[in-house]
Amino acid sequence: MQFIKNIFGGTDKNKEFKKQLRNVLGFLPGDIALYKTALSHRSVREGADENNERLEFLGDAVLSSIIAHYLFRKYPYKGEGFLTEMRSKMVNRQKLNDIALKMGLKKITFYNKFDNSLKISQIFGNTLEALIGAVFLDKGYPGTQKWVEKYIILPYLFIDDLEGIEINIKNKLYGWANKNGKALEFETLDEKFENGRRLFTIGATVDGELIAEARGYNKKDASQIAAQLAVDKLGL
Repeated sequence: MQFIKNIFGGTDKNKEFKKQLRNVLGFLPGDIALYKTALSHRSVREGADENNERLEFLGDAVLSSIIAHYLFRKYPYKGEGFLTEMRSKMVNRQKLNDIALKMGLKKITFYNKFDNSLKISQIFGNTLEALIGAVFLDKGYPGTQKWVEKYIILPYLFIDDLEGIEINIKNKLYGWANKNGKALEFETLDEKFENGRRLFTIGATVDGELIAEARGYNKKDASQIAAQLAVDKLGL
């Protein structure tokens, strides 16, 4: 419990937190407690009203709506399939996690730094969604829309580049395997509980040889990461 007191207590820490939060947000938030909740992982605050999982749920929906609206305006002549695929490219777990790290959220996120399983998870992308939820409650939809476009979409989501990216790395790998007569499989190498959550280790094998492996809190994310590692290793 002393660990939790250390990261949340103290006037100096609160002043530093406000300064760092303003640097990330670009504005001084109205309700500091709300943003502190948005940046609190359940590894340090277990209560549903204390950690950021509820705000993550809200932020995910708000972000999806904002991205959909942005794409609808940017591509007036594109069909539903194209718009849906582009949104998936923009809000996938890995992309959001990368953006969160570039924004500096890791420095101001409250989480158990001694939990090794969190080092390979994508908690910062989840935290970004929670932060969007907090901005929504603080500034309303129009304010959040402007903030997301200015601080997330324009600096980090290069739309023209995203158009040419293969959305499903596993499909790309399967295509290569079929073309070259290779037997590609994704296998569950390990499955265990860590901190109350099921952690999967998925391996990508080609002709029975393990090419790459990755861990994640669901099989889909772990297999996609393993597929990306395999693509990189094979030079595809």
